[in-house]
Amino acid sequence: MTDSARPVFESPSDLEIDEFPGYGGRRRKAAFTLAMLWSSTVALHLFSWGSWIIMALMVALTTHALRVLLARPAISPPPLPSFQAEHLPGEGTAGATHWPLVSLLVAAKNEEAVIHRLVTALCNLDYPKTRYEVWVIDDNSTDGTGQCLQDLRRLYPQLRVLRRGAGATGGKSGALNQVWLDAQGEIIGVFDADAQVPPDLLRRVVPLFEDGTVGAVQVQKAIMNRAKNLLTRGQQAEMALDTYFQQQRISLGGIGELRGNGQFVRRAALAQCGGWNEETITDDLDLTLRLHFMGWSIQFLLQPAVGEEGVEGALALWHQRNRWAEGGYQRYLDYWRWIAQGRLSPGKTLDMAAFWLIQYGLPTVALPDFLMAVARHRLPMFLPVSGLALTLSMIGMFQGLRRTQRRSVAVNGLETLWGNLYMLHWLLVIATMTLRLSVFPKRLRWVKTTHLGAEDELRVDLS
Repeated sequence: MTDSARPVFESPSDLEIDEFPGYGGRRRKAAFTLAMLWSSTVALHLFSWGSWIIMALMVALTTHALRVLLARPAISPPPLPSFQAEHLPGEGTAGATHWPLVSLLVAAKNEEAVIHRLVTALCNLDYPKTRYEVWVIDDNSTDGTGQCLQDLRRLYPQLRVLRRGAGATGGKSGALNQVWLDAQGEIIGVFDADAQVPPDLLRRVVPLFEDGTVGAVQVQKAIMNRAKNLLTRGQQAEMALDTYFQQQRISLGGIGELRGNGQFVRRAALAQCGGWNEETITDDLDLTLRLHFMGWSIQFLLQPAVGEEGVEGALALWHQRNRWAEGGYQRYLDYWRWIAQGRLSPGKTLDMAAFWLIQYGLPTVALPDFLMAVARHRLPMFLPVSGLALTLSMIGMFQGLRRTQRRSVAVNGLETLWGNLYMLHWLLVIATMTLRLSVFPKRLRWVKTTHLGAEDELRVDLS
């Protein structure tokens, strides 16, 4: 990609943006939403027209579900040529200037078990060394992370290290915001400290940005320690489900989402969004909506995958999923006015509404729906919608495993069965989270996921 062939890094829309909505009143908004969902569920049971409402809802959801299932994802553009294979001129020569400049960012806090492996991989990518830089933000680590990074700086000239003090705020978002303005890349990549990165990743990600409307790219995530126990196997099936629906929804012009680890953002798009939001606990999901509001699209790269550690204990899984659920739900509370005002295209609005209902709405109304069904000696009103959601999950997970795992149909089938049983924990997570946000004024306490430096137990082919 020559300089003259590079896309113009400007907004793809004429949307005028003054400032993003405020983040106050989340408890009040959550309580109002919960009250509306519960009262509507009771009304559906009490009035005769309730069954007609459910029937209409099923028609709309089934129509959208069929469109999603029948969509054909676009084929990724060919990768840039191998830097080593092409024998391009070295540092300081014109040969490397045809490659877009990329900045890779990592926020690390007490990550001595994994940071050496990640930095070594990032500094040895199959990409011209003068065309990318690696920034690691040491977020006031108290273990050996700082010393490890100082040792690595002497080995890799493209490595930059910034240490934040004890008083630094904003968490991961604050750490990224402290660096990205000083970073030089036209494209900015973000990794978690436990990431395992294949050497050809940049060569495959960068071509997706040749489309000037693409604001970000999310790379498939793979659970590296998935053979550890049933929980990690369930998480791999969960990642496969996410991979499938990401590709299908994007192919229809729906909502592509960022997942934090392995996300790449166009610098101009990030600047237009004002950087990462420090008022949320899931910066990736928040940035997802901001990018779509600004008219950018988010693409998905199936191969190669970026590896990460799955949590191995039930308590760690509970804390992590509660954080994900709360952050994902908060963005709808924060941006509901913009959604209602039609700041998104009709296709994206429909896609978001359908998946919000399945992901957040169904678990939230499950309790009143069950209680009213028992009281009135009838089946739950939302049982058909729940059946549709389960069908989508089974199909999506099986197809996602087929796309990401080179295994037999029988093995993928068994993984699908277990994966959907494992996914039932989301019902409890979402139901309790929506209730907690409506009652308690404080946000969920962030609990750091401990990274142990797990290796790829099943030798996942990341390329």
